[in-house]
Amino acid sequence: MKKMINIAVLASGSGSNFEAIAKAVKRGYFKANLKLLMTDKENSFVRLRAKRFKVRDIFVNPKDFKTRRDFDRQIIKILRKEKIGLVALAGFMRIISPVFINAFRNKILNIHPAILPSFKGVDAITQAYDYGVRITGVSVHFVDQKMDHGPIILQEALGIDSNEKLKELEERIHKIEHRLYPKAIKLFVEKKLKVKGRKVFLLS
Repeated sequence: MKKMINIAVLASGSGSNFEAIAKAVKRGYFKANLKLLMTDKENSFVRLRAKRFKVRDIFVNPKDFKTRRDFDRQIIKILRKEKIGLVALAGFMRIISPVFINAFRNKILNIHPAILPSFKGVDAITQAYDYGVRITGVSVHFVDQKMDHGPIILQEALGIDSNEKLKELEERIHKIEHRLYPKAIKLFVEKKLKVKGRKVFLLS
C-alpha cells in the first residue's frame, strides 16, 4: 500500500484556508494526512479550527528565539520529526528564511489573494481594490527566498465591479482561495507538478 504524504499547515490568523484544506482531506478529495497545524500566534482562531478537525496543533512563540533563522530551525526540527512532505502556508504572517526554504525546497506552497506578480505583500485585496484594477484574483505558488515570488502553480482571475464594496470582493476572493488551494495541493500530492526554473508544468 502506497504511503500517504504528511501535510503541515502554517497559519497565523483565522484559518479559513486551513479549514478548506481540512475539509478536502476529510471528503477524500486527495489522499494525504493533514498531520499538523503550526502557528506563531497563541490566540489565533485557526487553533480552534484545528481542534474541531482533530488536527494536532503546535504553537511556537517567536519571542523565544533571538533570530528569524533560529525560529525557523525550530519549525524545521518539528516538521522533520513529524515526517512532513508538504508545507502549506495559509496566512502565515512571517517571512520564511533561506534556512527553511533550503530544508523544504519545492515542498512549500503559499496562496496569495491577487494575480502575481501584482499586489504582493499584505492587504493584497485592498491594494487591488484601491488601485482600481478591473481584474484581480488568486495565485498558488511554490515559496522561494523572495516574498510572493516563487513559481506559480495555479491562478484564477475575477472581474471587479465598479460598484462592488471591498467586503464583497473579499468574500468572492476567499471562495476562490478555498477551491484553488486544495486543487493545487491535490496536484502536488499526486505528483503532477514539475518545476523548471520559473515554470511549473502540469503532468498528466
